[in-house]
Amino acid sequence: MVYEKYVKDDTSFPRKSKILHSDLIRCIIETREDLVNANKNFEFAEGELIDYYLYQIKATQSKYDYLLKKAKKVGLLVSMIDEIQIRKDEVS
Repeated sequence: MVYEKYVKDDTSFPRKSKILHSDLIRCIIETREDLVNANKNFEFAEGELIDYYLYQIKATQSKYDYLLKKAKKVGLLVSMIDEIQIRKDEVS
């Protein structure tokens, strides 16, 4: 995963920090999409898959919360990330 690289290089030079911040933003956007998909899958789950999707939602939400805390720590705002997501959707 891309984010592990970010954690390892946390003390990198300023030029690298822009690249690493973009990796962090990309991970946040992907995790948010994973969370939305897990919730959609849970809505249609039957039998034993209900437990699986509940676990997936909980795990993905924990990851998302962690990434948001990291983003705040390095000075990124959620509104900035939302703006990037909106622009990404417009281009696609």
